[in-house]
Amino acid sequence: MLSDQQSRKVAVVGYNRIPFARQNTYYTDKGNQEMMTAALNGLIDRYHLSGLLLGEVAGGAVIKHSREINLMRECVLGSSLDHATAACDIQQACNTGIAASLYIAHKIALGQIEAGIAGGVDSASDVPLVLGEGLRKRLLAARRAKTFGQRFKELAKIRFKDLTPVAPMNMEPRTGLSMGGHTEITAKYYKISREEQDRYALESHQKMARAYDNGFFDDMLTPFAGLERDNNLRRDTSLEKLAKLKPAFDKINGSLTAGNSSPLTDGASCILLASEDWAKQQGLPVLAYITFAETAAIEYVQHQHNLLLAPVYASVRMLQKAGLQLQDFDFYEIHEAFAAQVLALLKIWESPALMKEFGYDQALGSIDLSKLNVNGSSLAAGHPFAATGARVIATMAKLLNEKGAGRGLVSVCAAGGQGVTLIMEK
Repeated sequence: MLSDQQSRKVAVVGYNRIPFARQNTYYTDKGNQEMMTAALNGLIDRYHLSGLLLGEVAGGAVIKHSREINLMRECVLGSSLDHATAACDIQQACNTGIAASLYIAHKIALGQIEAGIAGGVDSASDVPLVLGEGLRKRLLAARRAKTFGQRFKELAKIRFKDLTPVAPMNMEPRTGLSMGGHTEITAKYYKISREEQDRYALESHQKMARAYDNGFFDDMLTPFAGLERDNNLRRDTSLEKLAKLKPAFDKINGSLTAGNSSPLTDGASCILLASEDWAKQQGLPVLAYITFAETAAIEYVQHQHNLLLAPVYASVRMLQKAGLQLQDFDFYEIHEAFAAQVLALLKIWESPALMKEFGYDQALGSIDLSKLNVNGSSLAAGHPFAATGARVIATMAKLLNEKGAGRGLVSVCAAGGQGVTLIMEK
């Protein structure tokens, strides 16, 4: 809980991101630092923060080069903020953007800072190339050698096969399965059909296309590298086109495809959080408040269908602390890693039998689907891992501010069997 008698209310007062780009398209030669700095400077320009000293900037990336050990601090130094603004890196897989937001929010709630920026960035195009173990050992041995002869002897042991870099892997170390591989198991376990997944994916694209047409994103994005809109959005997709796509993970009996799974994506996003007093001093309206949050993890090694279902635990605990029902919300923003993962979460929430598998005696019930991801989500926008959290918080803040009152539930699943939920209110 972030807002009680002993803490201050935490307000979302600003947001910005660069358009999200499919892997190896617009941002192929752009790294994490350049993208994050662009998103940060866009936020600074939009809210006239240039030269200001903020309490802290927090964020991170899931895919990082070794040179990016102090990524967020370097982004601050590349921005027009007062360079005395502190910064730190945070990483919790796809939860990174929300974890960074909660880090800043807690500091504001405790009175340690008045305002801060949280966000995240990821490049699926600019990935680190790792040396093979054999080459690494030979190079280290050569470096330790005392004489030229010893050094030459070690280098002479290098074979052509040693020069092949280790391919980047997107898998769970404890199971050897990718997120998609786990979600195939989820879809089968919870009997989520290919048709259901394709229909859900189509609706995500249709909703985001309408949101762009209605100008919802006009004040939320800073054009970057020639891109003005998320280029994963498919306005012309259809159930017929989606049905023609081949399974992406289980090639024989799979139902997950490139169409109903979020794509590998490049992008960066950030939000501005503050105390009410600071927002008033800066002349910035309070868009929404972050009031409750819960992070959870789930066992997924023995129960491999569970990988992306930790939000079940997080949502129950959070609702209990808040004294609310699942139906007490005007909007729901659920990160769409895969259509099957969202559909499984909804199915579990409304089923007493399935909730019992998670140790609960009662179901949370169903939600009004017209309130779910009303402007589309990750299936349409794309999913730069660490950038998604700030994107969904920004979307919820704008929805609540436009409505003028209300309550929203945000849910994000993540690798490692983790998940986070939070409540936002206006």
